[in-house]
Amino acid sequence: MPDYAWIVEGMKQQHEVRIRRWRRNMSGCAWSVYYRDGRKINWIECPYPKTPISLSIFLHEVGHHAIGFNRYRTRCQEEYHAWLWAIESMKQLGVPADAKVARRFELSMRYAVGKAVRRGIRSLPQPLEQFLPRAA
Repeated sequence: MPDYAWIVEGMKQQHEVRIRRWRRNMSGCAWSVYYRDGRKINWIECPYPKTPISLSIFLHEVGHHAIGFNRYRTRCQEEYHAWLWAIESMKQLGVPADAKVARRFELSMRYAVGKAVRRGIRSLPQPLEQFLPRAA
């Protein structure tokens, strides 16, 4: 099993991210806490990176902080760019994104775009149209 500890430590320092807990499942969450005295703490929860798929989920959550939460107008756009950031980071770190990572990206984006459609999104950005739910 590859050792991604150096990636974890590097990302934590570079993006000032704290791990609230390591999850046992393959899901993640990212958020920031703002204090009255001006402090801000960036938190994530995700699986500990042991495989390329768990590394991609970790990097995806870090990507939310690296990109910024309110940079994109819609949540599905934010998810898309966090995934692109994670996959590009994997490439820069020398870890190839395998078929499982590509499949996870695809499923995650189909879910995010489908949710936006169900909630009544008025216009979907062009790069996200490929993830629209297919007609039965």
